[in-house]
Amino acid sequence: MPPPPLRLGRPRPRLRMVGLALTLVMSAFVVRLLQVQAVEAHAYASKAEQNRYVVHTLAADRGGITDRNGVALAISEDAYDITADPTMFGRKQLKIDDGPEQAAALLAPILGQDQDAIVAKLRPRNKLSRYAKLAVRQTPQVWKQIKDLKAALTKKAGSDGKAPNVLAGVFADPSSQRVYPNGDLAAGILGWVNADGRGGGGVEQELNKQLSGKDGKIRYAQSGGREVPTAGSTETPAVPGSDVELTIDRDIQWAAQNAISEQVKKSRADRGYVIVQDTRSGQILAMANSPGFDPNDLSKADAEAMGNAAVQDAYEPGSTAKVMSMAAVLEENAATPLTHVVVPNRLHRGDRLFQDDVDHGTWYLTLNGVLAKSSNIGTILATGQLGKSQSEANKVLYSYLRQFGIGRPTGLGFPGETKGILAAPGDWSTSQQYTIPFGQGFSLSAMQAASVYSTIANGGVRVEPTLVRGTRGADGRFTPAPQPGKSRVVSAKTAKSVAQMLESVVDDEQGTGIKARIPGYRVAGKTGTANRVDPATGRYRGYTSSFAGFAPADQPRITVYCAIQNATSGSYFGGQICGPVYKQVMEFALKTLQVPPTGAKAANLPVDYKP
Repeated sequence: MPPPPLRLGRPRPRLRMVGLALTLVMSAFVVRLLQVQAVEAHAYASKAEQNRYVVHTLAADRGGITDRNGVALAISEDAYDITADPTMFGRKQLKIDDGPEQAAALLAPILGQDQDAIVAKLRPRNKLSRYAKLAVRQTPQVWKQIKDLKAALTKKAGSDGKAPNVLAGVFADPSSQRVYPNGDLAAGILGWVNADGRGGGGVEQELNKQLSGKDGKIRYAQSGGREVPTAGSTETPAVPGSDVELTIDRDIQWAAQNAISEQVKKSRADRGYVIVQDTRSGQILAMANSPGFDPNDLSKADAEAMGNAAVQDAYEPGSTAKVMSMAAVLEENAATPLTHVVVPNRLHRGDRLFQDDVDHGTWYLTLNGVLAKSSNIGTILATGQLGKSQSEANKVLYSYLRQFGIGRPTGLGFPGETKGILAAPGDWSTSQQYTIPFGQGFSLSAMQAASVYSTIANGGVRVEPTLVRGTRGADGRFTPAPQPGKSRVVSAKTAKSVAQMLESVVDDEQGTGIKARIPGYRVAGKTGTANRVDPATGRYRGYTSSFAGFAPADQPRITVYCAIQNATSGSYFGGQICGPVYKQVMEFALKTLQVPPTGAKAANLPVDYKP
């Protein structure tokens, strides 16, 4: 029999099967889509958060600080801020519960921090907490240690497949650290930079805005703590800070700091300061304090030394202030340097009996001799001639003290600077009327005292002291500092006469400043030994010893002022312990600035007379 004929299958059932299969597939896609967009939307949104845009600050390079010759005093070196993404230390990321603890155990010894403190930073406070700063301004060596450890953990995780890399969420942002190449040299002037990268004292604080520059920002997408190259990024570059050029000379600063440190140590004193100033421009060539501190390591610094006592301490100056009294007497034509002054052993004024530092019979002195021998009694008698009454004389003297800068800011603008204490003449007590002329009963700073002598040296014109010569921006352009204010205090004639009188203090054998002599140079100066108010008790205890002067006396170029607080070993007289410091610093400054002797003969004004 022949085989049955072949019949084609009916397509309808097959089409139904294919259609059903496609329907089931599409249904699965729809169900999954609904699950993703509705049911599990929050979970997937959280995962997407891991790949969102983040913003990091680009720290601006802090400007440097140099001396007047361009020698670096403060610089910034490459460093890193160690940061972390707290969301990368949770159980979902590391599959362990103690990720922060394990990471902190590895980081603590490298960063030198407490382990618990690091753990607290690594635990996210909320799901949006993506940035934590673990340590700032770490050296490249520190970051290399962490980076090498991360690499080792990554390698181990790759080979093991189970061990998590607990440091995967630790990163580094380029930063900088402040370095002071000369250690404690000029630390009181420079100040320091605090943990936030801001100036914490001195010029670093005063000019923080100029030094800091302007931070930039970078915005980029990241996933798992790494940048997504294809997502793009935007960056606002940082603007570097300006460099600051100071007026000080590093070598003169070193000489001043070395001299005062040795004398403070030798005298077992509380502290001391030396200021060197250009008499014509008012620029500060040196400002040294002892004790000081090293801004490179503030952990070892004494809190009381972390400042600039030369502008922040207010104290009674003693006899160095007599130069203002003499200038007032001469300017008011109340006397001349040759006027005779009979100085008794004791002088009764107001409610007190005044005497000089040394017990003596009646002295027959010229006004020049009153200054040379530093007679308190003679000074009281001389300033009493400033008015027809004591009250009037007080007002005249007060006006000159104010013009010399006492009781008001110097114009330096230094952080924490004191303006001193000078009461209005109507408020002077009975004793102050007679003690203020010889330097007790009012207070000033070392900077103010130096400025007084620079005023006399500058022909009677006071120039506000300056510490900054100018700034140099990122474009290399130098911007000079504003010109200092100037004011005439006394006439050039009066200033010259006072300068000649100050020479007698040093040159005449009866003068109190013979230890300040400098061979070949004419030196003008004045000693001071004042009762000192103890800051702790508010009572008089110990002495303030000082010496102030300028050279060459007939063509002044440099002023040097030295003060030592509460010397407890050896002499405490200003001429004995500050005179040698003055000489040492002045000699060095004259040689450094190549100031030659004038070769002119001194005036040699008489100190006393025969009655």
